[in-house]
Amino acid sequence: MTARELDAAGITDPVLRDAYTHCRRLNARHGRTYFLATRLLPPSRRPAVHALYGFARWADDIVDDLGSDACPAERRAALTRLQGQLERGLRHGRSSEPVVRALAHTTAAYRIDHRHFSDFMASMRSDLEVTEYRTYAELRAYMHGSAAAIGLQMLPVLGTVVPREEAAPHAAALGVAFQLTNFLRDVGEDLERGRVYLPADLLRAHGADRALLEWSRTTGRRDRRITAVLSSAADLTRDVYRQAAPGLAMLDPVSRPCIRTAAVLYGAILDAVAADGYAALHRRAVVSRRRRAAVALDGLLRVGAARLRADRTPRPPRSPAAARPAKRPAGAPPSPAAAST
Repeated sequence: MTARELDAAGITDPVLRDAYTHCRRLNARHGRTYFLATRLLPPSRRPAVHALYGFARWADDIVDDLGSDACPAERRAALTRLQGQLERGLRHGRSSEPVVRALAHTTAAYRIDHRHFSDFMASMRSDLEVTEYRTYAELRAYMHGSAAAIGLQMLPVLGTVVPREEAAPHAAALGVAFQLTNFLRDVGEDLERGRVYLPADLLRAHGADRALLEWSRTTGRRDRRITAVLSSAADLTRDVYRQAAPGLAMLDPVSRPCIRTAAVLYGAILDAVAADGYAALHRRAVVSRRRRAAVALDGLLRVGAARLRADRTPRPPRSPAAARPAKRPAGAPPSPAAAST
């Protein structure tokens, strides 16, 4: 976290600044695509995004990367401890755990509904027990907490030009689209962890099943039935991106380049999987540096245009009383309106 970002967000307490910096490191290490897009937000809003994603990455690490020798009971116990820290942090607005400390601060500053975190943790606990899904409807129920809830957590930070409830379904859909993209890219790695996120009914529709996936992963051999499944999964994911698309125009204009860039980069992952012949069971598809750089440059140009439009937009004169800024809690970030300037 740069001092400029923390200063812009009004975060002055040294302990809190360290907590946000820790979250930024988590986001940078685990979420290259979204970390890149986050840099297109106004500096005042970046710390909040890092707090939200840093917490999500930490919980995901417990579920997947606590250590190869960690047994399910150890993962469950670690997740239970995190749940307790989260509940206490949100209740009291503080925590001795840096990630929860930053999350609690962000949640209070942007008035994020605590239910989104409860839903997220429920899906994380599910990952310790559930290894496959019978139907797409079952998978969507899981993704409500693991992906849609994160989109809903983000919405107050991004800001909207319409009532928030109008933009919420699109924000949720984009979170789901991002996760479906990850499922497709990481299908082989997830299988190694004992999980299949491709619904059984989708596999069955193309004459495939879990055993076939495991055979292909183990032998390194391809099968046209698996290719058909992955192609159908990509089509389904693109449909979800289309459901999310109208939400972009509902966001605060200065937030749009960030979310558009993230959506384009994640869409490019789908393109890379297709270009690699849907070989995701055997290797991870990668978006080229040239493509990532081109998308990032386009995002920067859009940021400049959005800020120029904001500077040119006439503002109504303020009364002397309105000109005096309202008092904020110590360390709280500026309001979204102020952060846009």
